[in-house]
Amino acid sequence: MPIPTTMRASVLTSPKTIELKEVAVPEPQPGQVLVRVTAVGVCGSDTHFYETGSIGDIVVEGPIVLGHETAGQIVAVGPGVDSSRVGTRVAVEPQTPCRKCDYCKTGRYHLCRDILFYGAWPVDGSFSEYVIVDDDFAHAVPESISDEQAALLEPLSVAVHAARRAGVKAGDKVLITGAGPIGVMNVQVARALGASEVVISDPIAHRREFALAHGADIALDPTKSGLDEYAEYFDVYIDASGNARAILPAFPAVKRGGTACLVGMGGEELNVPIAMIQHREITLTGTFRYVNTWPTAIALLASGAVDVEGIVTGRYGLEDVEESLMKAKKDPLAIKTMVIPGPQAKL
Repeated sequence: MPIPTTMRASVLTSPKTIELKEVAVPEPQPGQVLVRVTAVGVCGSDTHFYETGSIGDIVVEGPIVLGHETAGQIVAVGPGVDSSRVGTRVAVEPQTPCRKCDYCKTGRYHLCRDILFYGAWPVDGSFSEYVIVDDDFAHAVPESISDEQAALLEPLSVAVHAARRAGVKAGDKVLITGAGPIGVMNVQVARALGASEVVISDPIAHRREFALAHGADIALDPTKSGLDEYAEYFDVYIDASGNARAILPAFPAVKRGGTACLVGMGGEELNVPIAMIQHREITLTGTFRYVNTWPTAIALLASGAVDVEGIVTGRYGLEDVEESLMKAKKDPLAIKTMVIPGPQAKL
C-alpha cells in the first residue's frame, strides 16, 4: 500500500481545544521507522495536557499531537534500518533518550536529562494516522497479541517497572491503592511474580469488581472500611492513585522492612510519616515511566500471565479525541479508552 503524503491528526491547539487537521506524513530519519498507527490508548496525562496545557514543568508552548500508548505497523524505514522490518507489527516505547549520558550508558535511560517523550512538548504523539519511532523502540509483537493489546503494553510497562522498583517477589503480600488501568495491571504483574496475596483499594465499585476479576484477592472500599485490620501486614505497597487520602493511611499497613512505591501522579508535595518510615525501615521510592520493560511486558501478555481482556471500555476515532480524553472523568464505568485512527465502530 503506497504511503500518502498527508494524514489526519488530532492537534491540541490550546487547552481544551483539539482540531482534526490534515498534516504532512513525516519522513523517517536515520535510525527511525514510520509506523501506521492502529490503536492508541488514552492516558490520564493526555487528559491533563488537554485540560491545563501542562504537567509539572512540561508546558505546551504550541500545537501538539497527544497520545503515547501506541501500536501499529512499520510501513517505511530510514537510512541504516533493516528494510525487512517493513510490515512488522509493533508496540511503541514512546521515549527518545540521548543515548550518550551516564544514565543512558548504564541502562537507566529513562532518567536521561535530555529524554524526549511522545505527546509531551515539543514531540508529537500518536493521535494521528502515522508516527515516527526510533527503530529500537519499535518492539515487534507476536500475532497472538492484538493491536489494542499491543497499545496496552505501555501501561503494562509502567506496572512492570513499579514491581521491579518495589521488589515484588514470590510469597509477598501486596497492597495496591487505585484500581484504574495501572492499578489492575500492577495486580496482575504482582501475581505473575508470585505474590501470595494482593489486596486493592478503590472507592469506585465497578473498578473494584474489575480488579477482583483480574487477580485481586480482596477489593476494599476505602469510604467504608480502612486498613486497621492489616497493620504491619504487607511486604509491598504500591500506590496507583496519586491521592494523598489513599497513600497516607497505607503506611501503617506496611511491614517492618517493607517497601512503599509511589506510581500515581498526584500533588507536588506529600507529607509522609517520617518517624514510622525510619523506625520500621520502610523503603519509600517512586517510579518515572519505565526502562527496559517492553520485552518482559510482551512476554507476560503473550504467555497469558497477564490478561487485559475487558479493560478497553470505549473506542473513538480521530474526530472524537476530545470526547475520548474526558471519558474516564465523565463515565464511572470507564476503565480504558482507545483511539482507533482507521475506520471503526464507536463503542
